[in-house]
Amino acid sequence: MARDAWRIVFISTVPPVVQSFVPLLRELGHEPVAVISARRRRPVPERPSISDETVPAELDIHVPNHRRAVEPILRVHRPDLVITWGYPWRIPASALAIPRLGGINLHPALLPRHRGPIPLAWAIRDGDAAFGVTWHRMDDRFDTGPILAQASVPILATDTSIGEVGPRLGAAAASLLPRVLERLAADDPGDAQSEEGATWAGFFEEDYAAVDWSESAEAIHRQVRAWQLAMGTGPVVGPVVELDGVRRRLTRTSLEEPAEGGRREVCGDGRPLWILETEPMDPPPQAA
Repeated sequence: MARDAWRIVFISTVPPVVQSFVPLLRELGHEPVAVISARRRRPVPERPSISDETVPAELDIHVPNHRRAVEPILRVHRPDLVITWGYPWRIPASALAIPRLGGINLHPALLPRHRGPIPLAWAIRDGDAAFGVTWHRMDDRFDTGPILAQASVPILATDTSIGEVGPRLGAAAASLLPRVLERLAADDPGDAQSEEGATWAGFFEEDYAAVDWSESAEAIHRQVRAWQLAMGTGPVVGPVVELDGVRRRLTRTSLEEPAEGGRREVCGDGRPLWILETEPMDPPPQAA
C-alpha cells in the first residue's frame, strides 16, 4: 500500500456501485475500509441490498437506522475521505467534518440541473438528449456542493431501466475518478455551482401518475420510461390507466409495432402506442 494511501469509507445502498468502485480505488492506491448503507423501509425484491453476499468480505458493513448514526461510525473508522453514490439520506455536516478530505458524491445528472432523488427519471420526463454524471464535494444540502468533474451519457431510445443505464453511468463515473482524486490531493475546492439552470428532480406526484390518452404517443411513452427509472421511489404509483374496466400500471410500451404483439392504443396526436406489459393496481376480488 502506498504511503499516501487514503482510508476511504464508501456510503451507498447499491451493491454494483460498491462492487465496481472498491477495486478501482485499490488500483488507484487507496484503502476502502467500510461501507455504510441504509435500512430500506420498503424492500424491493429485484434490488439486492448491501450485505455479506454483495460486498467484498474484508470490508466492514454498517446499516444504521438513522442518518445521525453516520457520524459515530465515521469516528470509529477515521477515514481520510468519504465517497457516496446512491444514498437516500443527507449526511450531516458534523459527519462530513470528520474525514480530513471531506466527502464527495456522484450524482447522476449534469448539475445544477436535476438535483434531487430521481434525476434519471426526470431526464427522460423532460426529453433530455443525455443523462449526466457529476462528482462534487458534499455540503450539508442535497447536490449543491462544488463540482469536481462532469460527463454526459447519451440517452438511448431503449433505455427503460437502471439495468440498462447503470453500467454506462458507472463507466463514465469511473473514467472521471482519477482526476477527481487529483483535485482533492491538490486541495482544489472545486467549481461553485451556479443557481442559473438549477432544477429539482423530486419524486413524481399525482399530476404525473395518470395516463392521459389525449397526450402524444411520444409523451406517454416517455411517461412510462420515466416511471420505470423512478424505480418505485416516492409515495405515488404510476403511470396508471384503466383497461377494460381494470386499473393497471403501464410498465413497458413501444412506439413501433412489436413482433410479439401488444395492445394498440391511438393517442392524441393520432399515432399508435403499443402496450406490452402492465401490472394490476387493485387486488383480485375475493371469492364468496
